[in-house]
Amino acid sequence: MRIDVVTIFGEYLQPLSLSLIGKAQAQGLLEVRVRDLREHTRDRHRTVDDTPYGGGAGLLMKPEPWGEALDAVLADPPAALTADAAERGPVLLVPSPVGEVFSQRLAVELAAEPWLVFACGRYEGIDARVVEHYRTRIRVREVSLGDYVLNGGEVAVLAITEAVARLLPGVVGNAASLTEESHAAEHDGLLEHPAYTKPASWRGLEVPAVLSSGHHGAVERWRRDEALRRTARRRPDLLARLDPSRCDAADLAVLAAEGWVPAAGGFRPAAAAVAD
Repeated sequence: MRIDVVTIFGEYLQPLSLSLIGKAQAQGLLEVRVRDLREHTRDRHRTVDDTPYGGGAGLLMKPEPWGEALDAVLADPPAALTADAAERGPVLLVPSPVGEVFSQRLAVELAAEPWLVFACGRYEGIDARVVEHYRTRIRVREVSLGDYVLNGGEVAVLAITEAVARLLPGVVGNAASLTEESHAAEHDGLLEHPAYTKPASWRGLEVPAVLSSGHHGAVERWRRDEALRRTARRRPDLLARLDPSRCDAADLAVLAAEGWVPAAGGFRPAAAAVAD
């Protein structure tokens, strides 16, 4: 996979050279190219922003440097692209508080792409015509990390790149761990169960006895039960998407004890079902 990042703060992306993502680049599993937006300006001050039409606070990033920068990226595709992938082009990701909320499901989808391009906005964002124009040429997705506002898109690039790159074959040493963590499809989108290591007793707190019982079936049941309980208590919104057909009688009993019952397409609070 190749990732191109267009930004005015390239040094912000230096953490991508560390840890597993850095190793993935060293092993040739991932290539990250950071490109300076200011190289595509035409004035001596290398200006990338201006006041918005209609007034308002702050500055907006100008379309001209963005057009030239993104055209330059598109004109330099990865050499290893298949003909079909070259014709489709990259996925352009624009971090923005107005975008779709980034999720593990989207990370999996993006990990199947050979080429991603990030456009890091600053100030009050990028002139809307940039996204409008490139939607006519390539696939564009505006993506948000959540319901809050950052100073720029670089933080989002760090988070999204790590979430996506760790899914590439060979990046994470034990690939099985990817299917057991929170939000994994193989884990039914549930939060992960609590995890423990040695010592068995620490500051008066004991590791649950079942985990050292040697009974693999009991361990798996405990982990599933805890994942269901944790999800119900911390992220009840996820239960609305949990497919009841994937739940056995023990699952249903745990969720019932937490106050959740099967409904069309997922689960809902038992109190709401009674009210209906």
